[in-house]
Amino acid sequence: MASDVEIGRITTDIPARLDRLPWARWHWMVVIGLGTVWILDGLEVTIVGSMSDALKPTDTGLGMSSFDIGLAGAVYVAGACLGALFFGQLTDRFGRKKLFLLTLGVYTFATVLTAFAPNPLWYFIARFITGMGIGGEYAAINSAIDELIPKHYRGRVDVAINGSFWVGAALGSLLTIPLLDPKVVDPALGWRLAFGLGAVLAVGILVVRRHVPESPRWLFIHGREDEGEQIVRDIEETVHRESHHDLPQVHDDPITIRQRRTISIPEIAKTVFTLYPKRTVLCLSLFVGQAFLYNAFFFTYGDALTTFFDVKQTGWYLAIFAVSNFLGALLLSRLFDTVGRVKMITGTYILSGVLLAVAGFVLGSLNATTLTLFGVVIFFFASAGASAAYLTASEVFPLETRALCIAFFYAIGTAIGGISGPLLFGALIDQASKSKDITHLAIGYFIGATLMVVGGLVEAFLGVKAEGQSLESIAQPLTAEDAHDGGGEHEGRRVTSPSPA
Repeated sequence: MASDVEIGRITTDIPARLDRLPWARWHWMVVIGLGTVWILDGLEVTIVGSMSDALKPTDTGLGMSSFDIGLAGAVYVAGACLGALFFGQLTDRFGRKKLFLLTLGVYTFATVLTAFAPNPLWYFIARFITGMGIGGEYAAINSAIDELIPKHYRGRVDVAINGSFWVGAALGSLLTIPLLDPKVVDPALGWRLAFGLGAVLAVGILVVRRHVPESPRWLFIHGREDEGEQIVRDIEETVHRESHHDLPQVHDDPITIRQRRTISIPEIAKTVFTLYPKRTVLCLSLFVGQAFLYNAFFFTYGDALTTFFDVKQTGWYLAIFAVSNFLGALLLSRLFDTVGRVKMITGTYILSGVLLAVAGFVLGSLNATTLTLFGVVIFFFASAGASAAYLTASEVFPLETRALCIAFFYAIGTAIGGISGPLLFGALIDQASKSKDITHLAIGYFIGATLMVVGGLVEAFLGVKAEGQSLESIAQPLTAEDAHDGGGEHEGRRVTSPSPA
């Protein structure tokens, strides 16, 4: 293809210069501008979970059943899967910045549509488009963050940022308490205001995000090395001014790149399935396990509380659960850079899976409080592991394929676990509610537990020791001059082969 031909060849130290930077306020701007998307996702998912009862009445809601609530969750996830794939390839082709501005705009527009939904069909369509925006965000944002954050901080930043989903979940839970109180807000208006608040938050994020630069790594790959060089100089000057110290010397070797404007989809597919088959299996295992666990449990958690335990106001329960998830990702995040990726992912996956299985066995003896306490402990560990799944997918494949690989594994894993999970649990709740027997949900717990344990075992055998390593040494760019000279495993800082899995 003409668009794939080589347009130049350069030797650059841009990756090494970005990786050796000390942490500064500039990096916080990147975290706030890009990482806050997970707060939006958490807000969206939690609002739907908390509002299951508010959406059911025909006069003030939309006349939806428990199955409809589960279906809406599945539609949202389906949109996220397709949005990730669609916007993921555009992110690799047109750049990180264009896409993380576009996808946030899609989310904002669709959230407003949701707030004005007059019937279930409109609601389903709006939720699908909202999911597309969020799915596209995952690909664009994870790529940009990993390419701008120094290598010694990348693990903790990525895990903590992905865990910030639960900040949005906690906010959503607490916001729905007054918004769903008929003494405070008209029931026909409260759930609509909740969705509208998501759009307001998105506009605030957009203001900060405009100042985040394009990835210099993406720029020099695509023949725009002068722009990349200027951005890096600006970043270095800013960090030097903010830290009040001279910047460390650059120790990593420069890299020679054969520049192309675009990389063809067939070459990307060949990279994933031919050069890195073990990493492909690894990412699929991690994403399927965490997607089923979370989407199955959390999409219907509020519905389970109201159906089986007669909880009238689920916001407080959901907020406690969400805080535990965020604290797990935040407090454990540093260990992914110090103890290491493989040990931490293996441990968090297997432990949370075993605990979920235990919960399934004792489900019949639990009440609203003890079920929530089980969730608090299980997902304290699971949230850190699940966040690390996104970190893994964004680290272990070449720069040119990064966004699409994130999108691919997110879409496949979420389609398997995130669509089937809510549908299964919605059907199980409908079935169990007839007999008022919550133990009918145990089968879902056992499936989720099994998939998490399997994911942990796959990580133990196939995981990549990426802590403290540059992205280019973990997976050399396809366009690197020596990228196809040979093969072989590596764990070193500098590579001379494509380092197949």
